Amino acid sequence: MFDQYCKYQVEKLFDSAGIRVNGSNPWDITVHDNSLYPHIVVNGNLGFGETYMDGCWDCDALDELFYRILRNRINRKVGVLNHLAHALIGHIRNFQNPSRSFIVGEKHYNTGNDLFAAMLGPGMNYSCGYWENCDNLEEAQNRKLRLVFEKLTLQPGMKVLDIGCGWGGAARYAAENYGVEVTGVTISQKQADYAKKYCEGLPVSIQLCDYRKLQENYDRIYSIGMFEHVGYKNYRHFFDVIDRCISTDGRCLLHTIGGNEPSTCTDPWISRYIFPNSMIPSASQITSSYEGKLVLEDWHVFAYDYYLTLKSWHQNVLNNRKNLEVDYCERFFRMWEYYLLSCAGAFRARHLQIWQLLLTPKGITGRYRVPR
Repeated sequence: MFDQYCKYQVEKLFDSAGIRVNGSNPWDITVHDNSLYPHIVVNGNLGFGETYMDGCWDCDALDELFYRILRNRINRKVGVLNHLAHALIGHIRNFQNPSRSFIVGEKHYNTGNDLFAAMLGPGMNYSCGYWENCDNLEEAQNRKLRLVFEKLTLQPGMKVLDIGCGWGGAARYAAENYGVEVTGVTISQKQADYAKKYCEGLPVSIQLCDYRKLQENYDRIYSIGMFEHVGYKNYRHFFDVIDRCISTDGRCLLHTIGGNEPSTCTDPWISRYIFPNSMIPSASQITSSYEGKLVLEDWHVFAYDYYLTLKSWHQNVLNNRKNLEVDYCERFFRMWEYYLLSCAGAFRARHLQIWQLLLTPKGITGRYRVPR
């Protein structure tokens, strides 16, 4: 009886968003196992994602499916108790404290450099590209890096801090093209090892450490795609570090995914399988954390570009799947596909945002036009 009730409720919700069970549209789902319905009702996206990983259902266009789910907000009508439980736990505990800061590195970023190299491309840039006047992923990533460094007005000889340097793509680009000295920090051993080799021969230092340990002073600071791991209980501390480490006439650029509402937890499926202890900040959570310390110079929004980036990453995985199958199983590929394409749909639906904030200690004097 409960299973039939769940089936009726889920199909009704799908129907309200133009999604059909066993329909003919690319965004319709094909059901192989009816156990998915109670999983969705009880656990929301956690159940939806796990049943996809287990092969209980398929969809030809997951990004289109999630665009419709999130644009019509039907995700809010399932798994409510599960989400409230996660939110309450996130309110009570600090999942991003220093003793837990390396977990996401071990769980996600250490998955395998072969996978990330195949997915991300030559520059190993694991963040949203900037697709203005660009036709492919590599161009979009280089355009994003130029945008960041032009906003920061990098000059030869400057000391620059990269918080969350990943595999060193941004640090290498800055050192090669702007003649600066870069210190990059990461919490992933595999990223650190790769970045050291990737930046060999350049004035780039890579450190395996938590950002809270940083003490030195820098002319410019940037953080690209790392703030999502800081956690709302630590946002103020993050900007304390910026305030402590930036020179009086310095500039800081924060590139981060954003959410439309304040949150104390992340999506349960994403937390369990992709980014443990991650959290998407809202605009108010960010601003309340830097106010009184830093001055906002610019807030740049280009969310649709992440849809294009995620679609490109997914295509790269498909193109390289035969080589990757040696080390990764079918369930892993279904998990990874669900991750990339559900997020792509979320950005297209504007459920998720991408922001670049330009901040300074005291404010820029005189006329300054922020590059676009």
